[in-house]
Parts: sequence; C-alpha cells; structure tokens
Amino acid sequence: MKKLSSISLAAVLAVLAAPAFADELNVVCSNEQDWCDLMASNFEAATGIDVAMVRKSTGETLAQVRAEAGNPKIDVWWGGTGDPHLIAAAEDLTEASGADTSALLPWAVNIAEISSGKTIGIHAGALGIAYNADVLAEKGLKAPACWKDLADPAYKGEIQVANPNSSGTAYTELATLTQLFGEDEAFKLLAEIGANVNQYTKSGSAPSKAAARGETTISIGFMHDMVNLRKSGFPLEIVAPCEGTGYEVGGVSVIKGAKNPDAAKKWVDFVLTAEAQQAGLQVGVYNVPSNSGATLDPDSPDLSSIKLIDYDFATYGASDTRERLLARWDAEVKGAGGAVEE
Repeated sequence: MKKLSSISLAAVLAVLAAPAFADELNVVCSNEQDWCDLMASNFEAATGIDVAMVRKSTGETLAQVRAEAGNPKIDVWWGGTGDPHLIAAAEDLTEASGADTSALLPWAVNIAEISSGKTIGIHAGALGIAYNADVLAEKGLKAPACWKDLADPAYKGEIQVANPNSSGTAYTELATLTQLFGEDEAFKLLAEIGANVNQYTKSGSAPSKAAARGETTISIGFMHDMVNLRKSGFPLEIVAPCEGTGYEVGGVSVIKGAKNPDAAKKWVDFVLTAEAQQAGLQVGVYNVPSNSGATLDPDSPDLSSIKLIDYDFATYGASDTRERLLARWDAEVKGAGGAVEE
C-alpha cells in the first residue's frame, strides 16, 4: 500500500460542520481497547456527543445484535472483521448510513457494495503467524514458515489461537484455509493443528499477546497486532504463510432501529475520515486505513508484498456458510487436542 502524507483537519471539520443531532451514542467496539477509547474520546471532542462504549468481539456482538433485533441497545458497531458485519447486513439487522465513500480504497468500497451500504470498510489487515524467538530457541524448535508447518507434532502444546465462534480473527483463519486448500483438506489440517493448540481464546488478539509474553510459543492472528507487540520490544517474529493468506476488512455498521440514528451516522462519517483513522498510530494501530489519504506507519504490514488470496467476502460473509463451517469446526477441530478454552 502506498504510504501517503498526513492531511489537515479540514476533512474532519467538513464532516462535522453540521450541529450534532443527539447528545449521546451507544457504540460496541470490536477493535483493541486503547483504539476504542481513543476514537470515542476524539469523537466526543469533535461533536459534543457523549459516547457510551463497550468492547466486544465480533462473534459476541453479532449474537447481541441478533438477540436485540427490533429493540436494540446499540446504535453503531465499529471494528472487527467484516464477515459478521456482512451477516448482520444480510439479516437486515443494520441499515445504510449514506456515508460518502469516494475517498476510500477499493476494498473498503467493495464491502459497502456487497452490503448495499449497510457496512463500510474501515481498515484491512492480513492474517499471519507469530512466534516468540527466544522461546523457540530455548526449546530447539524450527521456525514455522507455512500453514502446514503448524501441524508438525513437534509443536504439540506450543500454539495458541482464538475460537472462531467468538473471534472474527479465528473465523478469518477458518475461511482462509478453506479457500486455500478446499474444505475437506482444510478441516483435516485444522484438526492436525488443533492437536498442537494449548488454548482457544475468546479474543483474536490474545494469542499473540501470550506469545509476546512467552506464555505460548506460536500464535495465529493479524499481522498488525503482531507489529504493535514487536515495536513494544517483545521478541516476536512475524510470518506471512508460504501458501498465501487471507485478510480482513474491518467494518462499521449502523444498527437498524437504533435509538440515536443521526448520531450513529455522524459516527460513521467521522471514522471514515483520514484524520480519525490515522490517529490509531498514537495507540499502536498498524492496520491499513481505508481512507486513501491516511498516513501509514513504515512498519505497518505492506499488503502489496504479501501473498494474499482472493478472499471471497460474499460467500464467507454469508450466515449459512458461517454457521455450517462453525458447526463443522466444533465437531472436528475443537476437541482434536487437549486445548482449554478461555
């Protein structure tokens, strides 16, 4: 991705020129907590609208949105992988915000087009493998380079990954391997990797944090989260799997029947600006922003140099596909080893 220079506050000010329509907004955030808090604070400062924010994983949020259909407690859902956002859109649980997407990169606009404007891409990130170099050396293990390497019995008890029922990150892994290898071969591989997994976490970023601390040797997650940990001084090495890898396009969605719909749409307009997106660098957010004018950190993953699959968001963002794959994961992978659940 081309790294572009910083822009002025003009774009944000233009978005916020109109007076606020409400003085409160209820947001569920599926990004990292620091990024959730910063965006809420910046939005409040810019608009005067008070934000009540809760952080939840994408799977948890989708379940809540479904449960509250017709009487939602959430106004807007920001962040997390795009697949659950697309499912919510297909189930008519969200509504189009009418936001201007002209400044966004093509992959962000694609998500909006698939969902008829009900969700819009806010960032992208590639899936990868991380390992703690110190722990790996102490145990005399070979560094993994490919997805299939993770099935090596030498890694028994050394791998941590999230549960795809709660984590969009882990569902992206499940969908990625299915697209790479075909469904039956993918589940065979997932079960073999599962035999080496020590814990299935609720959050997609938790495994790499554990690897950074030396609590596990290897993790699966998004590369931008791994970059943040490495820049913080942890001995993490980041691997783009040799066979190729999938990627996420994080989404933002206005909940259908929201109590504060105008404020929710104002949130969408705000989070799509370059200034709002690049503020994430202040708290270690190294994914690729969707606004073409946003500044990238030099250490952010370069998507153009990674072997990315042609990820099929329409298929793997469909509720029937997701439910079938998750049911099969529960039956064939979850109990494949001695992994505990968070």
